[in-house]
Amino acid sequence: MSERNASRVTEFILTGFPGLHPEYYGLVSALLFFVYLMTVIANATVLLLFATNRCLHKPVYYIILNVSVCDLLFSTTTLPKIISRYWFKSGSISFNGCFVQMFFVHYCGALNSFIFFLMAFDRYCAICHPLKYTIVFTKIRILILILAAWIMAFVIPLMLIIRAYPLPYCGPNMITQCFCDHIGITVLACTDRTPYGLAAFTSAVIILLVPLAFIVFSYCSILMEARKISGWKKCQKSLSTCSTQLIIISLYYLPRCFVYLASNVGISFSADVRIVIVMLYSLVPPMVNPLIYCLRAKDIRECLWKQFYRIVPPKL
Repeated sequence: MSERNASRVTEFILTGFPGLHPEYYGLVSALLFFVYLMTVIANATVLLLFATNRCLHKPVYYIILNVSVCDLLFSTTTLPKIISRYWFKSGSISFNGCFVQMFFVHYCGALNSFIFFLMAFDRYCAICHPLKYTIVFTKIRILILILAAWIMAFVIPLMLIIRAYPLPYCGPNMITQCFCDHIGITVLACTDRTPYGLAAFTSAVIILLVPLAFIVFSYCSILMEARKISGWKKCQKSLSTCSTQLIIISLYYLPRCFVYLASNVGISFSADVRIVIVMLYSLVPPMVNPLIYCLRAKDIRECLWKQFYRIVPPKL
């Protein structure tokens, strides 16, 4: 027992992109820093607009606010470490620190999925059941639903941590990824990971496929309802209110589903290609989501311009 404890892994090494030549480390770290900076500025702007404009205190914008908070949390959890990996050549992360990062990675992923479920439910009720919308989606109820999403998202990654943390890690400590996640950690355990892989697959089904099934159902129902609306302008208005959410949801789900399906049907990628895909669907949406809000959501766009003109008054 003492020999096993003596050889227990005390830290992990994040390899990042295994095939990247050292001469490009500075460029990659600068690019990742730019992504992080833009993500913080963009999502902080959404939070500022929400805090200073009461006209945004509506159910749909409460949901968007939580997407921004979740995006900020995920980017702050993952990006600083991988930036330091290339900027300062510091790829090591402590054993406990890796599990903390793993928790927040999966927590933010689950939370985003549940919030997108609420986003689709909001649009479904607003368009398919407009007379009941103001009754169902009161401020108190939407806050309760959002709180429930945060609590439910907390439980699933906590269960993964409880099962993965006690495993014996006595061999290699290189994680072929840019951040710690369940698969990257448990494959390093000195034991059969099949039961733990099954738990991870089950949680992925609950987190991704169940909300996605309802989202597909809700937007199909919205399209069917839009066909019944008389008048092109009313129909266009109904669809435009959904387009913003649909773009954001697609950015989150489609790449993830592609990666999971590809791995299950035997399509293999090199480690670098797989990591690039994971980084794209993990880091691009948090950066571009606020831009989509500002371009597509009329209320947010108007509040943004109002805030801009307060800082830079228009010339007469």
